[in-house]
Amino acid sequence: MVLDAFAKVVSQADARGEYLSSSQLDALIAIVKDGNKRVDAVNRISSNASTIVANAARSLFAEQPQLIAPGGNAYTSRRAAACLRDLEIILRYVTYAIFAGDSSVLEDRALNGLRETYLALGTPGASVAVGIQKLKEASIAIVNDPNGITKGDCSALIAEISSYFDRAAAAVG
Repeated sequence: MVLDAFAKVVSQADARGEYLSSSQLDALIAIVKDGNKRVDAVNRISSNASTIVANAARSLFAEQPQLIAPGGNAYTSRRAAACLRDLEIILRYVTYAIFAGDSSVLEDRALNGLRETYLALGTPGASVAVGIQKLKEASIAIVNDPNGITKGDCSALIAEISSYFDRAAAAVG
């Protein structure tokens, strides 16, 4: 079962038969206060997803041309399309995690068992991890653009977003 940050905190307190602590409440209040920034970040990434994915793949293939050379894991348009699809799925689940303020949806629905799947298919996980880092760089650049976004310090949100991409890269690499 995937829980957002609120449900997780309440569930954990309930399991212990305790009230929410002041530090737990403060953490949840911070999520609420950053809610508009969180929604802005998800909207920006989502509305630019196809560009983010295409540019990440293009950059990955430029750095690792052996992937698209005959015999490479992304050789043929079908295999390259599968690579793009996987990057798009990971990016989509990262946006879900950003919105929820919790990585469990990303880990449970996208990353759990992904390394084993890639190993079984002979997909180079290290190359996928590089692609994910490229998704991260582009997404952070878009989220950090101050034009038309809720004003305020976004450093904690940016660190959180980075951590989701880092988890995804570590899961496949």
